[in-house]
Amino acid sequence: MRTTTEHQGPLTGFTIGVTAARRRDEMVALLSRRGARVVEAPALRIMPLEDDIALRRATEACLTAPLDYVVATTGVGWRGWMSAADGWGRGAALAEACRSAVVLTRGPKATGAVRASGLDEGFSPGSEATDELLTWLLARPLAGRRIAVQEHGVPLDAFAAALRERGAEVISVPVYHWAPPEDPAALLKLVEQTVRREVHALTFTSAPAITAFLETAAAAGLLPATLDALRGDVLPVCVGPVCARPFTEVGLPVIWPERGRLGALVRTLTEVLPTRSRRQLTLSGRVLVLQGNALLVDAESYWLSPKGASLLRALAEQPGRVLSRAELLRRVWADSGADEHAVEAAVARLRAVLGPHGDLIRTVPKRGYRLAAG
Repeated sequence: MRTTTEHQGPLTGFTIGVTAARRRDEMVALLSRRGARVVEAPALRIMPLEDDIALRRATEACLTAPLDYVVATTGVGWRGWMSAADGWGRGAALAEACRSAVVLTRGPKATGAVRASGLDEGFSPGSEATDELLTWLLARPLAGRRIAVQEHGVPLDAFAAALRERGAEVISVPVYHWAPPEDPAALLKLVEQTVRREVHALTFTSAPAITAFLETAAAAGLLPATLDALRGDVLPVCVGPVCARPFTEVGLPVIWPERGRLGALVRTLTEVLPTRSRRQLTLSGRVLVLQGNALLVDAESYWLSPKGASLLRALAEQPGRVLSRAELLRRVWADSGADEHAVEAAVARLRAVLGPHGDLIRTVPKRGYRLAAG
């Protein structure tokens, strides 16, 4: 697991988990440039087939007779298929077979890949859902029709079975498959950080990655606690509604951009996340912004521990009001078994981190602590 921190920006103070394997570096760069602290824990990795035998057999099957429909489900999968066919000297024949068929694309990435290969799509659902592709096909006579389905990491058995029930000949084209991540411990640690609310958001770019994340939580006995965190303090952000389906099916609130792109995902996250915890204060003539786990003062940012940020946020609710050690213990250390000495130690650490602004936290003898309001 790697943690990346960059300069001050609209996401300064927030720690964001990135679960993507492909284009992970691009995602990390986009978030880091906006000031986020990024925790990298790929949930899966895309593995090419151990050999090309299955893919080559499927490709040859596509060329034995004319195709009526071709389903492109992912951009990376389509490009991989076309590239492999070129390598076998069958690229031109495959392109011609697809050109003579109606090509269906699931979403803009698949559409872009199909167009880049010199073909046009005949149908692409606005929802980017495989189910809508299936509905479109089932509305047509399929008996005797030949349909090639480019798979995207997992077999589309139910999709193919529904077409075969209507009399179609279905050729499944397996281009790649998902495998466990190279570092499963990193994913488990991210689950634990989610439960402890040490991350503010999690980003996902595929439904299988969400499934792997939840399965890791379940295997560790942390699934209920993980779901509880995702319903409240930790924001799940997906690249699109198809990706989000494992979350929406269990009733979790999820956000996604209108367009399924990494840049759009990051922009949506940048717009939404600060509104959940940003608080601006004017104390002793100083304008301060408490955001995530950071205090922003002019051009300076002070990263706080999660407990330190929670402590400062509790005091900032009513500047000048005294909160007792017992009250702070209840609000910040709930169910942790800590005592009031933990509050005193946390206040001391918080003052040290804030440096010249540490005097904002005032001790009221025998009563507790308050933020300087005047």
